[in-house]
Amino acid sequence: MIIKTVMKILTGFRIFWRRWLAILLFFITVIVLTSYNPVNLKTQDSQLVVSYLTDPKTFNPALVVELTHILPYTYEGLVKENAQGKLEPCIAESWKFSKDYKKIVFLIRKGLNWSDGVPLTADDVVFTYNEIYKNPAIPSYAKDFLKMGKNRAFPTVRKLDDFRVEFTLPEPWFPFLRITKMEILPAHALREAVNTKNEEGQPKFLSTWGTDTAPEKIIVNGPYKIETYQPGERIIFRKNPYYWRKDLQGNRQPYIDRVIWNTVKNTDTALLQFRSGGLDFIDVHPDYFSLLKQEEKRGKFTIYNNGPSLGSTVIAFNLNKGSRNGKPLIDPIKSRWFNTLEFRQAVAYGIDRQQILNNVYRGLGELQNSPLSVNSPYYLSEKAGLKVYEYNPQKAKELLLKAGFQYTKVGQLLDEQGNPVRFTLITDASNKVLQAMAVQVKQDLARIGISVDFNPVSLSLFLEKINFAFDWECTVLTTIVGIEPNEWANIWLPSGRWHFFNQQSPSAERSIMGREVAKWEQKIGDLYIQAAGEFDEEKRKALYGETQRISQNYLPFIYLVNPLSMLAVRNRIQGVKPSPYVGTYWNIYEMKLKE
Repeated sequence: MIIKTVMKILTGFRIFWRRWLAILLFFITVIVLTSYNPVNLKTQDSQLVVSYLTDPKTFNPALVVELTHILPYTYEGLVKENAQGKLEPCIAESWKFSKDYKKIVFLIRKGLNWSDGVPLTADDVVFTYNEIYKNPAIPSYAKDFLKMGKNRAFPTVRKLDDFRVEFTLPEPWFPFLRITKMEILPAHALREAVNTKNEEGQPKFLSTWGTDTAPEKIIVNGPYKIETYQPGERIIFRKNPYYWRKDLQGNRQPYIDRVIWNTVKNTDTALLQFRSGGLDFIDVHPDYFSLLKQEEKRGKFTIYNNGPSLGSTVIAFNLNKGSRNGKPLIDPIKSRWFNTLEFRQAVAYGIDRQQILNNVYRGLGELQNSPLSVNSPYYLSEKAGLKVYEYNPQKAKELLLKAGFQYTKVGQLLDEQGNPVRFTLITDASNKVLQAMAVQVKQDLARIGISVDFNPVSLSLFLEKINFAFDWECTVLTTIVGIEPNEWANIWLPSGRWHFFNQQSPSAERSIMGREVAKWEQKIGDLYIQAAGEFDEEKRKALYGETQRISQNYLPFIYLVNPLSMLAVRNRIQGVKPSPYVGTYWNIYEMKLKE
């Protein structure tokens, strides 16, 4: 009897603690979510809450190296792309070409102001192009686009009057107008930093407007300015009271008072926050599309499907043969494999891309075979002669044997010197989709005797290796497949800032010796230059078609899958026009909240 009584007490005690444990876990979850949810920041202001995987590296538009950045909120150029990827007036209200297409005059809108109230005029445009973008001491991404023709010459830029700027091109350059969407910067706030040197003899501009800068000192011309920044947590953008846009009724834009950018370092956390109501937007990854689709009505959000995105997943090998401080960037044995054409082609045949599409992307995408999007008028199809690598492990083995590799009795691949073929593959640890793809690649290559050590790394380390250290061997990553090819010429020009499969020295302090540029690599760069100077549409298509043929034969990138561009947005947000061409926030100034 005593034993039964004790057992009842213990059973009741366990039930009691289970209930309290469940309640405790619930409140812990609520605390975690709400402590990271800026909606709970007390305010009467209207606001949007978005997220990004990493903090910005700089607030200086001219020094940006990462693709995801704050620029859509803070800066504008002379022209702007709309949802269809077509150009519209922006800071410039109009422009006019000369008959020979070598001169173009922009008319700047009157009444424009910077976020500190100072007028924006032609002086700012001339300053931005002549003193920043063309400045040899400033390593801006813009240089890749502004250098034109075989001689890689810059345009001359001069002020005609306070509201007219004339660009004179070294030769006719078809994509030039699109280039002028680059950000205009304030002369009154930055000229001193450009003209003043630090102790190393470099412009102070290189350290100006870093992420440690007081937000009120960062002067912008876009719809929002930076109000506060907490590293690793969030950026708060406050609407720019001097922004120039008004709607048809004369109401000043943007409509929403502020935008909260949460730093959320992995996609699982972002999903959790969106489902709990802490985020207003989220990119819909294939692994949780079904889950969100089921919750769409109850969660009061809409999933937008914009079709094939402009991003593709790729495998790339580091083809750089150079050294830094006397040490090779890549082990010479491995570098010899990577620079063997048959090796790269064998890897392409050895990967089951359809299985990646089915298993990783749940069929939500299509196989990618070109550096250009299928939406681009310059896309070269398989029917038109584009080489395609269908899954064929036997073909892969034949290519490896032809190149002098050999197999052991147990199927392990060795090179001519008897070295086991083994390399390290890195990707962004915060991206579950890329990680799943890397695992699939590792398994597929094992079937043709290649050993892969998979090493997911933090996004910050990943970007450091790709953009500066150059000591990576192989990577799976997302890259851009553009509509207008010249938009991504800096990937294909051997001197390009994002030519990361064989990158040149990023700076004098991190110089590389012994880098070699292959003939095919130079040929692609030359064709890009030739195509940009060609005004005949059919000839330009033919030139870009040849770049795709060369790329698919020599495989600096092994293209895998082009996912669908999908976005989930709260129904209370109006004016959302997500575009596969220009992203989600291109028209942030038009968005408003339902009352």
